[in-house]
This record gives sequence, structure tokens and C-alpha cells, in this order.
Amino acid sequence: MKIMSGNSNRPLAEAIAAYLDMPLTRADVKRFADMEVFVEIQENVRGEDVFVVQSTSYPANDNVMELLVTLDALRRGSAHRVTAVLPYYGYARQDRKSGPRTPISAKLLANLITTAGADRVLTIDLHAGQIQGFFDIPTDNLFAAPVFTTALKEKYANGNLIVVSPDVGGVVRARALAKRVNADLAIIDKRRPEAGVSEVMNIIGDVDGRNCIMVDDIVDSGGTLCNAAQALMDSGALSVDAYVTHGVLSGGAVSRIASSPLSSLVTTDSIQATEAMRVARNIRQISIAPLLGEAIMRINKEKSVSSLFQ
Repeated sequence: MKIMSGNSNRPLAEAIAAYLDMPLTRADVKRFADMEVFVEIQENVRGEDVFVVQSTSYPANDNVMELLVTLDALRRGSAHRVTAVLPYYGYARQDRKSGPRTPISAKLLANLITTAGADRVLTIDLHAGQIQGFFDIPTDNLFAAPVFTTALKEKYANGNLIVVSPDVGGVVRARALAKRVNADLAIIDKRRPEAGVSEVMNIIGDVDGRNCIMVDDIVDSGGTLCNAAQALMDSGALSVDAYVTHGVLSGGAVSRIASSPLSSLVTTDSIQATEAMRVARNIRQISIAPLLGEAIMRINKEKSVSSLFQ
């Protein structure tokens, strides 16, 4: 088995390699003067089971191309099996036609990854579960909920929790976490007048005097979380924390969250933290390296990964 890393999130790849007690495969990933991607693998991979760790986060197009070129290099290097490990699957929000003459880019990216040479895919918390069906190769979509559950039980040993879904679409995810921590469920009823803008309409559930835990898969601009946190505090919540798998945090999201009523925003390290995130007063990351490392080890040994979903 060999572990390779692209440039999108090398610290996570190094943490996964440390969990597996093995070095990262040496490779030269660079750009030509015109910004073309060039990949040269500097170790023999013939007959090897290779795992390529690469989040397709910002800059998304560069990281996607880097992944595709790496997959092609491994296939042409006669690797026995190549698994694309995508802690964050970019373009996942484009999973359906949102209007006339619009693309389904999540499906296009799945086709590109398969054509480039991936034999299977390992990812965490896809924006929509049905994206697994966009791939014609085996796809494991792990959940960050077990990692969040451990963190929540350590912080709130005395209970008094209520898990909040920031929108109707996230109810299944929120209900699953609520069941894990034995908490009640509330739902934010919001509307989105335009892309990137959200308005809280109602709160379904009693949050008065409770510690609210909002859970979601992606935080981008942070507007939804901040508006929801304010609405929850106005409704009598004791505190509001957010647990979100993928911290995209584009534009002014970090400063928006830092000045919001959120006690904390906890994300995984599926996307490498920026300097602004590292110094923010109420943003922290927890690692999914052990979860991914365990999944990689089981895939390599042809063992079941079902228990990792529990």
C-alpha cells in the first residue's frame, strides 16, 4: 500500500500516513510557467494499492486538475488499484439542474475522476447522498458524526442539549446526531431569496434554556449559521455551537462568524485551515485523519468498513 498527497491538504495526508505508520509516497507535483499541472511519481507503484489524498477545495479547479493528472500518472505507472480519497468533494452542491440549461457538475466531476483512472472513491459527508450513484465505481461515503459525537460528549457531559438543523434539507443529518447524543431536535425554517442569502422565518421546536448544537455538512459564507444563531439566542437559547464537516469559509465568512453569537464553530480538517481560521476566537478544527486512516487500512486489507458508519 502507498499513500500519496496532492497540494490541497498535505497536513491531513501526513496525519493519515502517521496513523498508518508509513511515509507518504515521494512525488513531484508542480506547475509549468503557464500553470499547467505536472506530476511525476518518484517511487515504483507497479502492482501497488495506492490511495491519493486530495480535497477539491479552493482553488477548486487547480486541485481537481491536480487530482486527475495524478490519477492518470498512477494508472500509466501500472498501479494495481487507485483509490481517490476526497475528504471534501467539490462541486457537490451542483448535484441537480437548478434551472434551464444548467449543468450537473457533481456528475461531470465523477465522470472525470473515473475516466482519469480511479478504481474506487473514499469521501466524507457528501452534500447529497445520491452523489454516490454518480460514480460507476465503488464509493464509500463516511460520516463525521462519530467524530462530532465524541467531541460533544466531552464538552456537554451534563446534557441539556438540543440539536438544530439550520434548514429543512439537513433534518436527516441532524436527527442522526441527536440520536447519538440522546438529544431533542429542532429545525430552522428559512427561505433563500437569492443565492448566498438566507432569512430565518421560524424555529420549529423549543430551544428556550437549552444548549443548541447546529449541525451541517458545509459552511461557506456563514450567513445561514450566523442568522440561525441569532434567531436561536433571541428565542432564549443558553448557547449556540455549530458542528460542520467542511469549513469552506469563503470571502468574509471568518470575520462574520467571529462577530456572531456562535460560541464556537467546529469543523473537521477535510479542508486545510487558513491563517484567519487559526486565529479566530471561536473557530476550531478536529481531525478526521484516524477515521480516514482506519478506512484506508480496511479497504487495503479487504475488510468491512461498515462499523465506521456507526
